[in-house]
Amino acid sequence: MAAKGRVTIREVAERAGVSVATVSRVLSGNYPVPSATRNRVMRAARALDYVANAHARALVGGGRKMVAVVLRQVTSPFYAQVAEGVEAEAAERGWLCVVGATAGDPQREMDFVQLMREEGARLVILVGGVVEDDAYRERVAHYAHALDASGARLVLCGRPAPDPDLPALVVEFDNEAGARAITGHLLSAGHRRIAFLGGLPGNTALDARVAGYRAALAEHGLPPEAAHVVDCGLGRAAGHRAMTELLKNTEDTGAVEVTGITGGTGGFTAVFAGDDMVAAGALRAIADAGLRVPDDISVVGYNDIPLAEDFSPPLTTVRTPAEELGRAAVRIALRDPEHAAGAHHLLGTHIVVRDSVSPPRRGAPPSDGGSAPV
Repeated sequence: MAAKGRVTIREVAERAGVSVATVSRVLSGNYPVPSATRNRVMRAARALDYVANAHARALVGGGRKMVAVVLRQVTSPFYAQVAEGVEAEAAERGWLCVVGATAGDPQREMDFVQLMREEGARLVILVGGVVEDDAYRERVAHYAHALDASGARLVLCGRPAPDPDLPALVVEFDNEAGARAITGHLLSAGHRRIAFLGGLPGNTALDARVAGYRAALAEHGLPPEAAHVVDCGLGRAAGHRAMTELLKNTEDTGAVEVTGITGGTGGFTAVFAGDDMVAAGALRAIADAGLRVPDDISVVGYNDIPLAEDFSPPLTTVRTPAEELGRAAVRIALRDPEHAAGAHHLLGTHIVVRDSVSPPRRGAPPSDGGSAPV
């Protein structure tokens, strides 16, 4: 999508058939203007997609030092930590932070971004993985160019840009490397039947985690069919439902029979949950089935939310720099405003080892790629 030139107040005045001064009075709201004139000006502004230039307003003291962060949900521990990082960094710089939640509704996201343009937010930060389809790519291209045209900036936080040429800053962490490392941890403990619980095809974050999981299996000499991905999405409820399904059939060998998953069937001895809330649901389902973690099944998660160390047992997981992600989104965008657009910054992850992993029980079935250590 090509960038559109910035609409000027003079163009609005010409379309409405009034003076520039009249348009300024209508848009500022500080002077009495006949209602018919006001309506004519507002129709012209909407037709031209005009918003006041945030940089120009700042020069005359009218700009707002405001950053907006747009989340899927505020109750998610991961999203809340990112938002906290944005707010903390903004506050340290004397900026205000506005938080919006979309519940995954594209229209709500569009409405919020437009509102922030109209309110003069300098930064609009979209947080979290998404399903990157054509509609999403078109929507984000519109956001990026529209914000850029009004003197603001789009920041994609925890997701890649659909087009590297967009005027948008990308700040994310290495989902694939984290997943490869945590899968390698399970493999090093002797597990060869590992189910990935929490796939969501097309989601940028989860696809990267699945890719890392598959890569680790291949690095340890396991064939592609050794990968078992359960496409249940994220959240505690999704993890509980999916894990309950997996636990319907058990064997005396110490492994659990996997059914209804991508890549075939077979016994598994470990579960890699797509995030810590999926792991929370899985842990509950395992306990409800009368099994123990890690004695019967090992479980790992992703994100290292604050409650992960209080799970029973404390969860081995991948620590993602959630709060630093939010801080970096603000810090990098403000540090180099002329060159931040189009830049890509990748933060690292690392494993936090706790008590939810142990070697598989003796007698667990080997994978097709070889015998598991005993």
